[in-house]
Amino acid sequence: MTGKLAWGILGTGSIARTLAAAITRSKTGKLVAVGSRSEQSAHEFGDKFSVPRRHATYEALLADDDVDIVYISTPHSLHAQWAIRAAEAGKHILCEKPLGVNHAQAMAIIEAAERAGIFLMEAFMYRCHPQTKKLASLVRDKAIGDIRLIEAAFSFAANVGPEQRLANNDLAGGGILDVGCYTVSMSRLLAGAAHNQAFAEPIEVKGVGVLGPTGIDEYAAATLTFPGGILAQLSCGVRLAHDSSLRIYGTEGRITLASPWVPARDGGTTVISVKRHGAKEANDIRIETEAGLFSIEVDTVAEHIAAGQAPEVSWADTLGNMRALDRWR
Repeated sequence: MTGKLAWGILGTGSIARTLAAAITRSKTGKLVAVGSRSEQSAHEFGDKFSVPRRHATYEALLADDDVDIVYISTPHSLHAQWAIRAAEAGKHILCEKPLGVNHAQAMAIIEAAERAGIFLMEAFMYRCHPQTKKLASLVRDKAIGDIRLIEAAFSFAANVGPEQRLANNDLAGGGILDVGCYTVSMSRLLAGAAHNQAFAEPIEVKGVGVLGPTGIDEYAAATLTFPGGILAQLSCGVRLAHDSSLRIYGTEGRITLASPWVPARDGGTTVISVKRHGAKEANDIRIETEAGLFSIEVDTVAEHIAAGQAPEVSWADTLGNMRALDRWR
């Protein structure tokens, strides 16, 4: 594809605003259209981000011939419906995580993309960042020996009412689908890197959690067992203020990331701390990026658009992650 990729955004929530800004700052994309469920919302979004084409329905956005690729930013429960319709309209797709609310939905979306011959990626932006790629290479190169234990946490306390998507069971709210998906994704990536593979699938998943009044999992924990004696202890939540961190323990040391999920959101420096047994101090590996995290994701999509998939988050990887999330839930 020549020239800049023409993006349309389906939905106008907070994550849509984040990606709109990232597209305008990217090297490869231009934001040409937005689709909302109301004319007012479409125009307000369009005014804020100087979007020339504003559609009062999602259907109108998908019918817009000037749009090459659609970013789907609806609540989780609507991902499958609109991703499949976008594929049927011949639009490339970046869909906010999780791709669907379960493995079956993810499979249906991927099958629709395959039939249409379009690009599809689940929007795990952290996977596109150089910090994550360096981390995987450190594990592959046995910088701390053989990996034995991964500790990953992503949790926050959302002060929202029962109608808001995070607390609404009908909108597939709750911690596991919203942020637990990151911890599962990271553990599978690292367990795979330990065996020089793109990802690994857990042999066993044991999960616990606390359900709130609306039926969502307010906070939850899981233990995953991977081949080679690798364990992962994961925690997540939308009603619990907890640290969001990553620690990896190996036979010869440990690796710590203070910001594994949103590294250098606006560009700048991130740090991977490697502490080997017997060393007096940790070796801090600094990762510098000029572009922001989400702009890197936008440019990653453009780089792989012709292939239909991006190696950062392949279709097989997405399906494996959804299977593990199903088992946890």
